[in-house]
Amino acid sequence: MKIAVAGTGYVGLVTGVCLASKGHQVVCVDVDEEKVALMKRGISPIYEAGLDELMKENMERLTFTTDYQTAYETAEVIFIGVGTPEKKDGSANLTYVYRVAKQIAEAAKRDCIVVIKSTVPIGTNERIEAYIHARIKHSVSIEVASNPEFLAQGTAIHDTLHAARIVLGVESEKAGKILKQVYADFESPILLTNRKSAEMIKYASNDFLALKISYINEIANLCESIGADVEAVSKGMGYDPRIGNRFLNPGIGYGGSCFPKDTKALSWLASFNDKELKTIKAAIEVNENQKFRLIKKAKKYYDDFDGLTVAVLGLTFKPGTDDLREAPSLVNIPLLLEDGAKIKAWDPVGMENFKKYFPDELEYCDTIETTLTGADLCFIFTEWQQILQMDISAYKMLMKHAIVLDGRNCYPVEAFEGTGIVYDSIGRRCINDA
Repeated sequence: MKIAVAGTGYVGLVTGVCLASKGHQVVCVDVDEEKVALMKRGISPIYEAGLDELMKENMERLTFTTDYQTAYETAEVIFIGVGTPEKKDGSANLTYVYRVAKQIAEAAKRDCIVVIKSTVPIGTNERIEAYIHARIKHSVSIEVASNPEFLAQGTAIHDTLHAARIVLGVESEKAGKILKQVYADFESPILLTNRKSAEMIKYASNDFLALKISYINEIANLCESIGADVEAVSKGMGYDPRIGNRFLNPGIGYGGSCFPKDTKALSWLASFNDKELKTIKAAIEVNENQKFRLIKKAKKYYDDFDGLTVAVLGLTFKPGTDDLREAPSLVNIPLLLEDGAKIKAWDPVGMENFKKYFPDELEYCDTIETTLTGADLCFIFTEWQQILQMDISAYKMLMKHAIVLDGRNCYPVEAFEGTGIVYDSIGRRCINDA
């Protein structure tokens, strides 16, 4: 089928490339000429495992352009995969979605299905369809459908090609039939429902996972106080098939482009409709507090950070991505700097993005070893493989004071016994052999 995709961020580009890999002719549209030039050479503008390779394998079915007029006028299906960033009040900013909708209304010269893949508040599909119908320039029929994405950064290709489910929110038999053809070669169960239900499935799914993370983090904090081991607790919980073992890893909070934004958006929507989602509000509060867990731990070892050299391992919100959105590093590092600390930071892919926020305030290091050398304190914010696989004796050998605060529970606690290293993690006993 002839498919156009608006937006080439994580959602749009991954969707376009994966659809091309299934044999569709796909045109990806973006306003950024530099990004388009890069993609024409088979280079992804975002860091995502396997994306460059899949792009290059399917370039004969992929076109990248800034010319939305040509892209939309003859497309059978148009996916909208642009950003819906959070507003100050927690609601979703739909500016980019409406901008694309206006372009489609003006450009489309054949009947088509417009598929909103961006995460949007419940009822948006209906409003976008009315918006398009009021602005159609040519004699065409345009229907709007919801097809929320459930991809995770770092595993986006797999999550798209091998989705746990494909949710199609439609209001007509025709739209459902066409979208089933789009996904005919995908080996995933398809749930056909109405648009509002599809929109809600996305929010309800993401917010439930955020609830699980916040819950286990609260349990972890209590475990520290009473002497229980959160890893044993979460393992014991995970054996129960009603609970499952995923998203029960304690840490310093969730981040990224989805959970923080989607929890706040659903909470805002509930308030707007005179309802209160108390569990979601609690998850938001717990997550914000959890980001500062390591700072609180550090106060056990130093009254303040003035004059200290602090090593920071990991800047991105999770491994496998260069995304910094809602990353704990972004809120912790300013506090350390304000308190007079000298920061040495390492991340295998996130440093260039971090320099956009702090170009000169930090010392950016090429290796973990350089980062640790001479440090009085080490914060682990991201569980990169390089950190998991390193010899922990390096902390003792290289640091001035071997105090390691691990926000991602990268190592077994027992590994630090008798090492002369202070190892303080989340929800587990602290090793203080210094």
